[in-house]
This record gives sequence, structure tokens and C-alpha cells, in this order.
Amino acid sequence: QVQLVESGGGLVQAGGSLRLSCAASGRTLSTYVMGWFRRAPGKERESVATISWWPGVTYYADSVKDRFTISRDNAKNTVYLQMNSLKPEDTAVYYCAANRFNVRFTADQADYWGQGTQVAVSS
Repeated sequence: QVQLVESGGGLVQAGGSLRLSCAASGRTLSTYVMGWFRRAPGKERESVATISWWPGVTYYADSVKDRFTISRDNAKNTVYLQMNSLKPEDTAVYYCAANRFNVRFTADQADYWGQGTQVAVSS
């Protein structure tokens, strides 16, 4: 069993930055594909970014490319999402998730979820 705990959310003005962290316990994340998802009010959960376990191949949603960066520190069992140039449409609850095999896994394919952290971007 893997427990995921997100942190780093908050309120920021448009154009600002936040870094989300996802700390894992219960099992090492080093062989899991990790991802960040988000759910905006009234919308379905969507994939934001994923990162493979090795050599750290990454994928991004078109809406966040060149603004967000996903990274991982296997020694710390932690995954990060650096979010720059934030826009009001990035407002959502952000979730960390893990999948054992699929490098571009969808929400339906996640094996584990965190509880989520709120990000609000004001205009």
C-alpha cells in the first residue's frame, strides 16, 4: 500500500508561481509512474503531467506545457510540480497519483491517490 500526501497549494495572483510536493510512504515510489491531476469546479479530473520512474520521461497536458515542470526525487520518495505563469484557469484541486506500469496513465488507471491540495489563482 502507498500513501500519498500533497502540500504546497494556496492562493496566488495570476503570473505567480507555486510548487506542489507529493510525499509517499508505505512503499518506495522509485518504480512507479507518478502523475499530477487536477479537478476544476464543475469539471472532470484531468491529467496535468506524468513522469516515468526511469529515466524520468515526462508528459504534459497542452494547457500547461512550458509553464509547469514535473520532477521526482526518488531518494526522498517525493514528486514535485513546479507551476509558473499561473492563470485563473489553473484554479483546481491538484492530486498526486501513482501507477505501476503506464507511463501516460489516466485517472481511471491510477493505483493510488493523494487527498488533494487546493490551488486558487486570482486575476
